[in-house]
Amino acid sequence: MENKIRKRELRPAQVLGLGFGAIILIGALLLALPIASRSGHSIGLVNAIFTATSAVCVTGLVVVDTGTYWTLFGKTIILLLIQIGGLGFMTMATAGAFIMGRRIGLRNRVIMQEALNQMSLSGVVRLTRYVIMTTFAIEGIGAVLLSFKFIPQFGFPKGLVFSFFHSISAFCNAGFDIMGNYKSLTAYVTDPLVNLVIMALILIGGIGFSVIIDVARYRSYRKLSVHSKLVIVTSGFLLLAGFLIFLILEWNNPATLGDLNLPGKIMGAMFQSVTPRTAGFNTIPIDQLKTSSKLITMILMFVGGSPGSTAGGIKTTTLGIIFLTILMVIRGKDDIEFSFRRISKDTANKALAVFSIVLTLALTIITLLTITEPHLEFIDIVFEVFSALGTVGLSTGITSNLSVVGKLIIAMAMFFGRVGPLTMVIALTQRGKRKSPIRYPEGKVSVG
Repeated sequence: MENKIRKRELRPAQVLGLGFGAIILIGALLLALPIASRSGHSIGLVNAIFTATSAVCVTGLVVVDTGTYWTLFGKTIILLLIQIGGLGFMTMATAGAFIMGRRIGLRNRVIMQEALNQMSLSGVVRLTRYVIMTTFAIEGIGAVLLSFKFIPQFGFPKGLVFSFFHSISAFCNAGFDIMGNYKSLTAYVTDPLVNLVIMALILIGGIGFSVIIDVARYRSYRKLSVHSKLVIVTSGFLLLAGFLIFLILEWNNPATLGDLNLPGKIMGAMFQSVTPRTAGFNTIPIDQLKTSSKLITMILMFVGGSPGSTAGGIKTTTLGIIFLTILMVIRGKDDIEFSFRRISKDTANKALAVFSIVLTLALTIITLLTITEPHLEFIDIVFEVFSALGTVGLSTGITSNLSVVGKLIIAMAMFFGRVGPLTMVIALTQRGKRKSPIRYPEGKVSVG
């Protein structure tokens, strides 16, 4: 009987999935209340579920304008869901345990390890405490800096609310804004303060807490861990490549960068390179981008941020490991190498699995939406799917035009993207890593 009970215990991956699901359900019920909308009418359960999922999964896709539709109550609920979703519900639960002085048990430590994407249980409670303190500190600093712009523009109470809302949304890589009329940050395309603060919050939130700790501790690239080095190198390459590509492609586009001066073009291109890292803000109209620019944006959204961060996507390290594996094959080497260290084949297998699962899921969802949403352009559907799976929130403007079935499909994509592909597969199959008692003889197969 005891063995049967143990077998029925939820795995950490299942706890994470059910935890996020429970928070989404609670948030949806609150957002469906009439007091959450300015009209005094309920938004409806499907739209409430979609909005709550987008907030908890820190995506930013919306079916109604956040700034004009929701009351202060509704906006507060959305902000709380963003904060919980960005940190993870286990981190927030641990914060509550710290406040009440409760001891963190072994089972909860295992779940926290899974949630923070750590390789061992050692120091996971200390890391959680650091994550909470660092998050609130960075969000506070970001809000203070933004207040220098928003308070003079909107007045003290409203400016302060705008500063904190957008600082939390940016650090959590959520992309929700309360500017109104779906404008996002397009009014600040040439504003250096807003651009630099928002970009910094996005990058810090998306780089991963373990990397932040590593950089703060050693302050030298040579002393960093292999993980931190790979994150920094891959992130730096994607940011620079994205910036140059967007600058070149959109240079003469009058609807985006064409009418801006040189500093404005540089700032607009840089922001567009940063925001697909699962942030969701935009300073230039996404629907006015050239098709080639939309394709580059989709690639960046597919990659996303880094492990153990507030970002989504397949993660920068996954892309880095796949590239290093390809390089190993081309060079005819036996080992995957980076920074004078050998990367295990198990890590490469996980990277390939994540890439394959997300890509397969993306193609499946795109196929379903082409059936349920025949009135929408194919490129817009593909863009929406990659944005949802990468928990980005950028859109060409089709979200509110989705059918009920389409909204539920996109909501599931956002949920899958936030919880993580491997975590979801393990949670659904109830299987973790296990060693097979049988190992068959090797067979030869030709590829390529």
